[in-house]
Amino acid sequence: MLDRVSSWFRKGNSAYCNKEFRQDWAAFVNCFVDTLHADGASVPAPDTKIEPLTTFLPAAARLVAIGDLHGDMGKTRRAFRIGGLIDHQDRWSGGTTTAVQVGDQLDRGDNEVQILYFLERLQKEAAAAGGALHILNGNHETMNVGGRFRYATAPGRIDFLRWQLVQSIGASLKAKCGCSGADKDMQASALHLPPNLMQAANIARLAALQPGGHIAQRFIARHHTVLQIGSTVFVHGGILPSHADYGLERINRESQQWISGQSPQQEPAFLGGRSAVVWAREYSTEDARRCDCNALQEALNKIPGSKRMVVGHTIQEQGINSACAERVFRIDVGMSKGCGNGEPEVLEIVNDSTVRRLHEPRAVNQGEPKAPDTPQGESTKGPDLPPWPQDKQPQPVAVQA
Repeated sequence: MLDRVSSWFRKGNSAYCNKEFRQDWAAFVNCFVDTLHADGASVPAPDTKIEPLTTFLPAAARLVAIGDLHGDMGKTRRAFRIGGLIDHQDRWSGGTTTAVQVGDQLDRGDNEVQILYFLERLQKEAAAAGGALHILNGNHETMNVGGRFRYATAPGRIDFLRWQLVQSIGASLKAKCGCSGADKDMQASALHLPPNLMQAANIARLAALQPGGHIAQRFIARHHTVLQIGSTVFVHGGILPSHADYGLERINRESQQWISGQSPQQEPAFLGGRSAVVWAREYSTEDARRCDCNALQEALNKIPGSKRMVVGHTIQEQGINSACAERVFRIDVGMSKGCGNGEPEVLEIVNDSTVRRLHEPRAVNQGEPKAPDTPQGESTKGPDLPPWPQDKQPQPVAVQA
């Protein structure tokens, strides 16, 4: 294809490459490249300027929270359909619903790049419909930005090499017409690949995800580390009292500055170590009796208006559940095939008060069930409550104190 484009210009057609054509050509190439990355519909990249994150948002009439995705596009689709957020063409169908994905899009699965583009598109579609999709960073995003890839699968690594090659093709196509935004480094990247395929893949992954890298800037730097909507606080690991003292807005600001490459500093201390905001398990240990409820209450007391926390990070084999008298909801069900292969579930909060978990109808026959048009719902109190009858509209079930 590049040879044909070069030949076209050599034959004297460069006169057609005026300013208007260059703009149209660059937009076409960008759309072509993004569609390949998304493996389907995509949206134009956001403005290069990264806006500061809003940490505190008002309560939503309907709020849906989705746990760790870990590179599994199939399970991601199922989770979003359970929440009534997408239709069977993967388009936003949630209307004015506000949704939150609590981090860990990366690692353990093979569809990481596709998921990032999928979430980006849904964010724009949700906003256009009067809803919202907020995406958080988990420990696996911060590990990858820091160049630690030990949980990345081989196909996942190769996918970043594919991403780099497609980007280089796009840059070369734009350069043929002198389009602005044609990255010369990206054009040359495909010409200097190491002889070892996995080494090349790791280099491509590092270039994309390092602070200031293309994927770090386009996606990860625009995602929250912590977020409060109404009386619910969302975080991947857990907000400890020390994090609340440090300040949620400051955590978001300094995380964004590091990931976007705007800060010369190393990874912020609150993102590293067992007690990091993306690593803490004080509230998510599956045995609820071992949760540090006193620390949780202290942290919530330090965050004005907060009543509950929603966390991911630690797989709950019993499904979505609560602890500490309904003050924390643990929503990582290990849905990814690379990490538990659990059945997808999502959390729903209605009018900032009524909480239930949603899931697909329990499968009677073997095989992977399809998400229903009307998801099933139940209280988050207890691991094994009976599902709603499939032939009836599920009604919200108040969470018992």
